[in-house]
Amino acid sequence: MSTNTQRVRPSAIAGYENWPAYVQTHARYRAATPAAQELSDVLGVPEGAGKPDVTLLWEKTYDGVTTSQLSWQLGFGPRTTAWLVRPAGSSGPLPGVLALHCHGGNKFGGADRLVELAESHPSAASARAGHYDGRALATDVARGGFAVLAHDTFAWGSRRFDLSVPPWRTASALEARNSQWREDGVVPSDAELYNAAAGFHEDTVAKAAGLLGTSLAGMVAHDDLAALEILAGLPGVDADRLGCIGFSGGGGRSLTLAALSPRIRNYVVTCMMATFQSLLPAYLDAHSWLLQTPGLWRLGDWPELTARSGADGFLVQYALADELFPEEGMRDAHRTLSALHGKSTYTGSFWPGPHIFTAEMQNEAISYLSTTLGAGSDRALNLSTLPTP
Repeated sequence: MSTNTQRVRPSAIAGYENWPAYVQTHARYRAATPAAQELSDVLGVPEGAGKPDVTLLWEKTYDGVTTSQLSWQLGFGPRTTAWLVRPAGSSGPLPGVLALHCHGGNKFGGADRLVELAESHPSAASARAGHYDGRALATDVARGGFAVLAHDTFAWGSRRFDLSVPPWRTASALEARNSQWREDGVVPSDAELYNAAAGFHEDTVAKAAGLLGTSLAGMVAHDDLAALEILAGLPGVDADRLGCIGFSGGGGRSLTLAALSPRIRNYVVTCMMATFQSLLPAYLDAHSWLLQTPGLWRLGDWPELTARSGADGFLVQYALADELFPEEGMRDAHRTLSALHGKSTYTGSFWPGPHIFTAEMQNEAISYLSTTLGAGSDRALNLSTLPTP
């Protein structure tokens, strides 16, 4: 009698087995303009399944802000965790800002790196220290007079893939990393193990997305569009004064969201602007699938995609010693943006230093959003109507 000894292949999309059916049964996201629709089609953004129900998990007030943890279920994958932060005792309607977390090679966490919490996971604290000059961006923006929503997007944090049993290719690459850690006498944390696996697994996610007719950037945009609709519908938020802000991969998400949704009136892109040409040949490996969607360049260069947005204005911040972008590529992008947009629409600022959203840059970004979106003072921001678990 023979015994089947063939190894069982683990799922390559664990936690997201219902993702293919979702994409296959949902039409393409319907944008407001033909220019935005072209971007939606290239990225393969699926139409949302309707505005999800939002659950309020907890709410606490400290250090001058009220922070609420929210949760919602999209049409596939795990539930989304998000944080709403606004000034304590504030009255509204307040202008709203969607705070978009970076890639950062850290998919174990997501938006928690942007929020000041009583207890932060070490991976969130490390991300703040390494990329945000130790500051909690969403909380600091809220202190400027905004209702700020920061959510975990597709493949990050609460929306991450289950890699407890990694697919074979990821497992093989992870074993090589583990061997190096053992040789160096390093005992990796759970977050470090996950992030190492997720770094290899991103190629698998991009392949799966491409097969389905979408992309990593398109799926992230799907989650971001859903979060934007939730922000617009929260009580006490002025849906006519919405913006978004992001650093690095979050900056790319900010540009994409502003191009796809007419709800965004002003936005900030930090350390995520250069020409595609400048990435060739030496800078391609510096970037993830969030930026390098197949066929995207056919629509125009990265700075040219801003012309597909109907936003009133935007700020782009460049770091002159950014190790992910050559200076000439950033300056070429600045020239392109200056030619495409009037001075009242585009603001570009160059900063010394590496790929970091410094405190000074954050102050400039918050000031820009304050000036362009203003502040409300008519009625209180009350989440008591949201269900609790």
